[in-house]
Parts: sequence; structure tokens; C-alpha cells
Amino acid sequence: MTLQQVSERVGLSIGFLSQIERGMSTPSLASLCNIADVLGVSVDAFVKSPLQSGAVSRQGERQSFSLGDARRTYELLGRGFPGAKLHPSLVRRPPGHVSEVMHNDGEDFVYVLEGSMLLEIAGERHILNGGDSMHFQSHLPHRSATLGSVSTLELWVRTQPFFP
Repeated sequence: MTLQQVSERVGLSIGFLSQIERGMSTPSLASLCNIADVLGVSVDAFVKSPLQSGAVSRQGERQSFSLGDARRTYELLGRGFPGAKLHPSLVRRPPGHVSEVMHNDGEDFVYVLEGSMLLEIAGERHILNGGDSMHFQSHLPHRSATLGSVSTLELWVRTQPFFP
């Protein structure tokens, strides 16, 4: 597949895709998932995700990773098992972070542990503070943003694996 074809299907410029290919730019997680989908590969083909085994996930033993901004981290709380329907992760986002509009199959549940965030789903805006949660159908277009001057810590549980 040519860069032109990937560009047209993913909605990113050829120049940006070329920069990603050469390691000069880092796409957002949503863009990376779209690129992988168009190419018919798993995101694992591009990212070394932390591998875990067993049912127990222990604090201090899990690896975290980031895409782009090193202050935005993802920590998989369990790799699950074949056929697992729930996929939990901790996401820490810095002040000022705004995600792209995303949509994917399944359901998402988010619980804000620290900080405040804006969660916009199908154009409807929701402000979530520490202790608040939201459960939604993730096929609806959604995006999120960190509010205030502190980082957020969010527990996400998805029915679609972070890395299929």
C-alpha cells in the first residue's frame, strides 16, 4: 500500500505519515489504531506493549508506556486471557491535554481517580471530577480533555482490547 493510499484512508497527510515512518513524529493513540486498522495489522506491530502473564497485576511490577508526550502514560492493568471481555488500564494525562475525536467498537467505562476532565460524547459535554465515572458506547464519537492545572489519573475499562 502506498503512503497516498494510507493517507486517504486514515485522513492524515502524506508528510505526517512519512515523519511517523522515519521516527520523526509520534501519532496519537487514535491515529496509530487507525493506521494499524487500514494496514490490517495489530497496534502491537508498532508498539512494544508491556507483556504480563497471570491473573494478578501488582503495583510496581507493571510497565507503563507513552505515545508522543512522555507525561501521558498508559499502564495496562492486566493482559487478560483468551476471550477476555474487559480490558482495564490506568491513564495519566498532563494539564492541557486534549485527545482527538475517537470511535471504536464496544463500551468504555472511565473512573476519575485524580483531577478533572471533560468527556465529550456525540457532542454532549460532561465534566468529571475525582470520584466521578461514566459508562458509554464507544462507537459514538468521543474525545476528552484534562481540565485545570493538575494531571488526571483515570481508570479506563474497555470491552475492546487496548492492543488487540
